[in-house]
Amino acid sequence: MSTIPNDLASRACKSSAGSLAQQDSERLLRQLEGWLHKAGAISKTYEFKNYYETIAFVNALAWISHREDHHPDLEVGYKRCCVRYTTHAVGGLSENDFICAAKVDQLRNG
Repeated sequence: MSTIPNDLASRACKSSAGSLAQQDSERLLRQLEGWLHKAGAISKTYEFKNYYETIAFVNALAWISHREDHHPDLEVGYKRCCVRYTTHAVGGLSENDFICAAKVDQLRNG
């Protein structure tokens, strides 16, 4: 398991974040383990032992989202949660998506 890039996870989201060029998105995606780029968004599915752990993760993720003012789409199941980031305001990916993805990985991996 790789370590989360402290550089990306330590940044704060910016309200003025603009759309990223494809090469910038690809560069940032390489810094994240297990995240996939598809249809203008990045996503990752996390697996858990039980429903309680899944919901605890969702609640902690909600706190991060509120603090950063950048909110993912979530698909929650019994023992899994799919997290999907895109920046609707720019119609694609912004640096905020990758910052939050790194923070979610840090939450999950400690």
